[in-house]
Amino acid sequence: MDTAQIADFTPEAGTVTMFSTEWCGYCKRLKLMLDKTGIGYTIVDIERTPGTEDLVKSINGGNAVVPTVIYPDGTTATNPSLNDVKLALA
Repeated sequence: MDTAQIADFTPEAGTVTMFSTEWCGYCKRLKLMLDKTGIGYTIVDIERTPGTEDLVKSINGGNAVVPTVIYPDGTTATNPSLNDVKLALA
């Protein structure tokens, strides 16, 4: 399977794309915080979406670390805090 590209998942202004898994506690926490603050997001499950695990590994030095977030400008963050997300979207 081909590796997905960041451009395939770059979100609209004011929102983020979050690579996640169903079992990730850190992902659940970030999702809850985004919900509480009204920040829009799209969840991409790396265990169910072909090529995305390889993309996350390419971002994180070979490790499939989630949550990995893509911002509208194409930059990424691994396990960002809510404050990190707010600053990146400002």
